[in-house]
Amino acid sequence: MGRNAGVREQAPDSKPGANASPARGDASSPEPIRTLIVDDHALFRRGLEMVLKSEADIELVGEASDGEEAVAKAVESLPDVVLMDIRMPRISGIEACRALKDVAPSAKIVILTISDEEEDLFEAIRAGASGYLLKDIPLDEVADTVRAVHGGQSLINPSMAGKLLTEFAALARRDGDEPPQRVLAPRLTDREIQVLRLVARGMNNRDIAKELFISENTVKNHVRNILEKLQIHSRMEAVMVAVREKLIEFG
Repeated sequence: MGRNAGVREQAPDSKPGANASPARGDASSPEPIRTLIVDDHALFRRGLEMVLKSEADIELVGEASDGEEAVAKAVESLPDVVLMDIRMPRISGIEACRALKDVAPSAKIVILTISDEEEDLFEAIRAGASGYLLKDIPLDEVADTVRAVHGGQSLINPSMAGKLLTEFAALARRDGDEPPQRVLAPRLTDREIQVLRLVARGMNNRDIAKELFISENTVKNHVRNILEKLQIHSRMEAVMVAVREKLIEFG
């Protein structure tokens, strides 16, 4: 995968901590992004560690070599972002992803894997992952990945994005002859449905705020309420819901 290969919502103009080093203890400085690395290959963990430790706005709070250890470390460290492989001993990254949503529900999980299998991608999204990237991502892009998912964006490898959109299109066609189940109406407000449609179109919080003439914080609150009401964990899952409920269409 080449430079800037991750498909993502449009990133903000500035990257927190990319050019400046926030001083620890400074009340005006944002808290560093607490990050947990999970991979059964020690060499790959060392590579991620070397890259991320050089970033002033990212704090490594632990590492694990399998899914079971990852869950235990997450209970201890309460990470903001988890970088995790799929194929691991004891319990897989997918199973760990589900378990992490119980013990560290606010953590954003990015799958970093060699697997380009569609089923792994779909299962990761259903399990609540906020990103799915292949391990050929340049290591110097990993820090930006951490910042992006921590900021509420969803990332997916371009080669996998096509498969995901194909699945969405198939889902829409498969349900085309069935009347939409309007389960969203009694649970989501009109404004929340508007926000969900825009999330499903890949817009970030800033762009949604401009589109709807509301503040970015208000958008964040709407997104949080949508995820809670629909009992889902990520914006990518929200896309699946939007397709299923006929809120958006894929040709």
